[in-house]
Amino acid sequence: MRLLVAVNARARKGADARGVLDALRRAGCDADAAPPDAEQLAARAAADGGFAGIVVAGGDGTLISTVPALLKTSLPLGIIPLGTFNDLARTLGIPLDVDQAARIVAAGTTRAIDVGRVNGFYFFNEASIGLATRIARRQTPELKRRYGVLAIVGTTLLALRYGRRFHATVRFDGTAERMKPIQLTIANSGHFGGLITNPHATLDDGRLDLYSFEPKDLRDALRLVPKLLHREIAEMPGLRLRRATRFVVETRHPHHVFTDGEPACKTPATFEVLPAAVRVFVPRS
Repeated sequence: MRLLVAVNARARKGADARGVLDALRRAGCDADAAPPDAEQLAARAAADGGFAGIVVAGGDGTLISTVPALLKTSLPLGIIPLGTFNDLARTLGIPLDVDQAARIVAAGTTRAIDVGRVNGFYFFNEASIGLATRIARRQTPELKRRYGVLAIVGTTLLALRYGRRFHATVRFDGTAERMKPIQLTIANSGHFGGLITNPHATLDDGRLDLYSFEPKDLRDALRLVPKLLHREIAEMPGLRLRRATRFVVETRHPHHVFTDGEPACKTPATFEVLPAAVRVFVPRS
């Protein structure tokens, strides 16, 4: 199996391209290095034509950057998880060990999964407006690399202290709802943020799930946290859930939208799902 391999050396766990390439070769693959750039990946794959897949070593942000290349080439995606949360890898059951992840790619089993899109930007896990974008903007690659999840906890507490609710109108399935959340998340996956798991949502159900976090104050927000940590995702005071294939979100003032932790666009924003858009190498089970 010949693979095109892109490595993000600045990912949380860190890894050099040689180490990832060696792991894939030990698993029995023929691996060619390439930069983690969508246009260059697509051009290289189209010019050669002999590749059986594109392998990305990095975090969720690196993975979404290669979606355009995956859509252009129709090649399956191999994941070597090196990020802080590695939500997509965890959802698909891909181990965090480089050699074990490489062996899964070499085995050749694939699964078709949905991809989310907002105003032309893609996401595998989720897109967020509000609190999560403030958290993400406070985290530098250096902070995440040095402190990992502790960096997320620290910036989350700081963002909660200064977080403000915002007015939003959400249109879906012919209806419109007015919301006043501190955070609005539209998820493609049932697992995101390194903590939240919704057993009723999957990567191949052809739907998006909207979570509107609407605590009245900081104390109310802190009461929600234990429920989220225990995976108790359900409609409750302070949390509104909706499901659809398309959401249109309008806000009084433009708000930043982040996709899988990366800056993407601003509101107004249209979120949609692309069913079974990408194939991914996954464990046989």
